[in-house]
Amino acid sequence: MYEKIKNKKTKISVIGLGYVGLPIAIEFSKHVPVIGFDIKEERIELMKKGIDPSKEVDSSAFQNLDLEFTAYPERLKDAAFHIIAVPTPIDEHNLPDLSPLLGACHSVGKILKKGDYVVFESTVYPGCTEEDCVPVLEQESGLKFPVDFKVGFSPERINPGDKVNTLTTIKKITSGCDAESAENIAKVYELIIKAGVHRASCIKVAEAAKIIENTQRDVNIALMNELSILFNKLGINTYDVLEAAGTKWNFLKFFPGLVGGHCIGVDPYYLVHKAKEIGYHTQIITAGRFVNDSMGGYVAKQTVKKIAAQDKNIRNAKVLVMGITFKENVSDIRNSKVVDLIRELESYKLLVDVIDYHADAKEVEHEYNLKLATKVDNDYDAIVVAVNHSDYQKLDENYFKSICPGRGVFIDVKGIFKGKINDLVYWSL
Repeated sequence: MYEKIKNKKTKISVIGLGYVGLPIAIEFSKHVPVIGFDIKEERIELMKKGIDPSKEVDSSAFQNLDLEFTAYPERLKDAAFHIIAVPTPIDEHNLPDLSPLLGACHSVGKILKKGDYVVFESTVYPGCTEEDCVPVLEQESGLKFPVDFKVGFSPERINPGDKVNTLTTIKKITSGCDAESAENIAKVYELIIKAGVHRASCIKVAEAAKIIENTQRDVNIALMNELSILFNKLGINTYDVLEAAGTKWNFLKFFPGLVGGHCIGVDPYYLVHKAKEIGYHTQIITAGRFVNDSMGGYVAKQTVKKIAAQDKNIRNAKVLVMGITFKENVSDIRNSKVVDLIRELESYKLLVDVIDYHADAKEVEHEYNLKLATKVDNDYDAIVVAVNHSDYQKLDENYFKSICPGRGVFIDVKGIFKGKINDLVYWSL
């Protein structure tokens, strides 16, 4: 398979052209022929024009590529090495939603040929590739695994908004269903990964490695969030404590915050689900998820308390929330915990304006039924800097005072204005 791809005797297909799939398709197409598939035709049309709908890839990156964009799954039959990079979200009950992944398996299964490879990049629980995905591929293709086709797992490590740690500069984990496929898959990825490849011993190990990367961060951030609640009650600043503790060489530098997005805020639930299936209750992981999922409401309650302490009427008090994306300097609004903050503020009958020039207003309205403000007023009782976009960091206290007159409340979720706010009532996690 590797020799066929390297010598351009067959093609690679990438299924799902979002934050993960599009960079993969672009990088491979610099070396070998690639078919990029997505079910959303409007996204395909934009990419044909050199526009990344996710705003992560510059238009210049679309030049001089051997890359065909299509919304027609039958085009995938011209490829023999299929990379599935679709989202793996959770539902309203925090249970894994495998419908996008299994839908991609149905599409690929229909065009699968003897000798083909299918490699999964979507984050899943250990066992999902072989137990959930392979049966669909077999059912749709009529082929027998692993005799007629091979599968592998190579977890994505894309970090949206990060221009330093990119696809090619992050070490890649690869795995296959047997020794032959494992080596072929590793060699194929070595065509583009400058940082090198780690060959995992089996598919389940690769699946588990990915999911604990984000679970580890989630648990550590949950500890910081719980400490911030404690330190708030003790009347000390969390960031002062972390700055002091951070002078020790082996202190882990995690910080409190709102944990949203499609990775850290989602992946631990996949592990919790798998643990329940085999009869184990995950105590630390579940507790960490509970703490992090409650932080939006906690910040909102602290905001309300600060406004009330200024002898202001809570009902119809006016609040500006700055930022709704799940992290700084990205347009991605998936699983944004800022929404929890907004909903909690609204439950107290506060008037909430939300502004974020990075986010798409139509997407925000469709996803959360929230209208983004098109302009900032000058009569807010409180400001909540919920996301530390770089353009927000350039603002100073004089600006904030101009839109939040009197003894206004300034909520600095990530502590980026620590030591810079003197006249407004300051609070941070």
